[in-house]
Amino acid sequence: MKKLALALALVLCLTACSLAFADQVTVKFFHRWPNEPKLSYLNGLIAEFEAANPDIKIETDQVLNDSYKEKIRVLVSTDDIPDVFMSWSGSFATNLVKSGRVQEWDEILAADPEFKDSIVESQWPPFQINGKQYGVPWSMDGKAFFYNKDLFNELGLEVPTTLNGLYELCEALKAAGYEEPISAGFSAPWAVSHYLGTICQRVVDPEILAKDYAGEGDFTDPGYIEALNIFKKLGEYMTKDPNSVDHEFARNAFIFGESPMVYLQLGECKYLRDDIEFDYGFFNFPAVEGGKGDPGQLTGAPEGMMISNVAAPEVQEAAIKFVKFIISQHGGYEMTKQTGELSCVKGALDETNLDAKQLEAVDLILKSTEPALWQDNVTDAVIADAFMAGGQLLLTGDKTAEDVMKDVQAAAASIK
Repeated sequence: MKKLALALALVLCLTACSLAFADQVTVKFFHRWPNEPKLSYLNGLIAEFEAANPDIKIETDQVLNDSYKEKIRVLVSTDDIPDVFMSWSGSFATNLVKSGRVQEWDEILAADPEFKDSIVESQWPPFQINGKQYGVPWSMDGKAFFYNKDLFNELGLEVPTTLNGLYELCEALKAAGYEEPISAGFSAPWAVSHYLGTICQRVVDPEILAKDYAGEGDFTDPGYIEALNIFKKLGEYMTKDPNSVDHEFARNAFIFGESPMVYLQLGECKYLRDDIEFDYGFFNFPAVEGGKGDPGQLTGAPEGMMISNVAAPEVQEAAIKFVKFIISQHGGYEMTKQTGELSCVKGALDETNLDAKQLEAVDLILKSTEPALWQDNVTDAVIADAFMAGGQLLLTGDKTAEDVMKDVQAAAASIK
C-alpha cells in the first residue's frame, strides 16, 4: 500500500512538473554584451528574475557592438524579432521603429504611472518617435571636459563659461608649458561626432538642426560652417595628429597628467578610479557667443530596452515584466555597482555604488536642461559618416569647412 501511495505521489509530482514546464513562457532577449562585466550583471539579474517567476524562461543571445547593430536591424525587419532587445536612441531607434514591429509603451506606462515616474524625466524623450514612446531608458550618460583641478588651482585658472573663455584657457595652458592642452584621439571617428554634435547644437538654430537631422532639411544653414571652424580652431590646442591615436590613448594622456583636459563621457569616470593621482573636475561644453542653441543641454543620450509587438500576448506580458525588473531600483543599482554604467532609475544611485566623482557626474546630467543626442545616433548613418570623415580631414587641412558641408549636403540629398 505504501509503495502504491509513493508511486501515485511520484506520478502526481511528475505530472505537475510537466504541466508547469508546458505552461512556461519563453522570452527571447537580445543584447550586445558577450563580454564582462555586463554579461555577468545581466545573467545575475536574469537568474533572479527566473527564480521569482518560474513560469517565465529568458532565452538570451548576444553579440558585440558592431555585429549587434547589423543583426538587430535585420531581425527587426522579420518575424524573428527578439521579444526584448537593447537600442540606442535617436535615428537608430527611429529606424527600428520604421519596421512596424516595435511595441509602443504609452498605454503600458499610463497603466503603471509608478514605473514611469521611477525614471529620470529627461531620459524619456530620446525614445519618443512621432509623439509615441517606443523605448524605456536603461542608462544615461553625458559628455564633458575633464580637467586637472590641482593644476588649475596651481596656475590660478578658472573653468570657462564661454567658447572664447575656453580659447583663452588653452592659451594660458600653452604659456604654462602644456603644448597640447586638450588630449584627443580620433582614429575612431565617433569621437569626432561627439565634438561636432555638441558644437552644432550650440551654434545652429534648434528648429533647423532638428529638421536637418531628421532628414527633412538641406544643411545649408551657415551655422554649420561656423561650427566646423570652431572645431578646427580647437584642433590647434589638441594632441598632435589626433587622427592617428584612439580615444583610450587620449584618456590615458589625461590620467597620467600629460594633458590638462580631455573630452570624455561621464560614464568613463570608472576608468579614472585607480590610476589618477590628482584631483579632477568636469564642465559642460561652454556657451558659444551668438550661438542659437541652448547652452544648458548636455551632449549624451540614454540607451534603452524595446519590445516586439508581434509576440503572443502572454509572451509580451512576460517581456514587459522582465523589462520592468531590469529597469528597477534594484536592477539599476546592480547595473551601476557591477558595471559603472549610470542608471537612469531614481534612487538607484548613491555613495554605496558610486564614488564621489561619479555622483558629481550624475548631478551634472540631472542639472542639464535636456540631452543633446549623439550626432552619430540622431542622424542617418550616411550623414553622420560625412560629418565624421569631414571632421578628420578638416583637422589635417585636406578639406575646408565648406568642403565638408558640401559632402554633408550630398549625403542628405542621397537619402531623400
